[in-house]
Amino acid sequence: MRYAGMPMGMWALFAGSFRKQLTAVFGYDPETAKAITKAAKPRYKEIIAGIPEFEKADRFKMNIVNCAMLGAFILSMPRRPEVEPLTDYYARAMMTGPMKWFCRKSGKNKFTEKDIAGMKATAALRAADRNPYSWNMDFYEYPDGSGYEGRFTQCGICTLLKKLGLYDLTPAMCHLDYTMSEAGGVTNFVRQYTLASGGPYCDCGYKKKAQTRGPALFIDGRKYRLGGFNACRRWRRASARRWRAYRSLRGHRRG
Repeated sequence: MRYAGMPMGMWALFAGSFRKQLTAVFGYDPETAKAITKAAKPRYKEIIAGIPEFEKADRFKMNIVNCAMLGAFILSMPRRPEVEPLTDYYARAMMTGPMKWFCRKSGKNKFTEKDIAGMKATAALRAADRNPYSWNMDFYEYPDGSGYEGRFTQCGICTLLKKLGLYDLTPAMCHLDYTMSEAGGVTNFVRQYTLASGGPYCDCGYKKKAQTRGPALFIDGRKYRLGGFNACRRWRRASARRWRAYRSLRGHRRG
C-alpha cells in the first residue's frame, strides 16, 4: 500500500492524539512520548508498505490503516502494554473531535436504504478472498426489525497483528466498535463472539436505540416535545419569532 493518500492523512490527523495519550494513559513524560512518536512513524510507513492495495469498493481500508498506526506505536514503546490500558489508550487516541463528528454523521445514515445496500454490497465483495488484510462478512437483518449485524469470518486486523507479533492485544482494537457506536448516538452495539478470542466469527450487531421523549412545552398554542436536538431548535426559532414580534410592537408604540 502506498503511504501517500489515506495512510499519510491518518497520520496527520491522529499522530498528535496518539502522542498525547501516551502521557495521559501510560504515564510517559512528554519527551518520551515525543521520542516514541518519532520512532513510530518509520515503523508505520514500513507496515503500510507491506500491506497490499485495497480494492476501490473495499470499505475497510481505514480499519487496516488504523491498525498499522496502533501497531507502530506499540512496537515503539519501551514497555509492552497490557490489554486493558491499551484499550483505553486506543479509544482515547481515536475519539478526537473530528472522529466524534464522523460517528454522529454516520449515525444519521444508519439503517437507511443506502446503508443497508452498502452492507449487502460489502458482504458480496468478499475482499479477503483476494487480500488477506481485508475482511469477509455475512450480513443479517434481525427478523424483529431491531437492526442488523455483520458476521466476520476473516479479519484483516487479526492477520496484521499476528504478523507484528501483537495478536494477544487484538481485543484492544475490537472494543472501539462499542465506543464508535455510542458516539453515533443511534445504536446499541452487541457482540457474542470474536475471532481473536477463538470464536467461530466476529459479530458486529447494531440495535436501534429506543427513542426517549421528554415533556411537552406549549408556545403560542403549538406543542414542542423536549429532549431532542430538532425539538430544541424549533423551540429556539419560536422564541426568536416572539422576540422579533415584541420588538416590532415596541417600536410601533414608540412611533
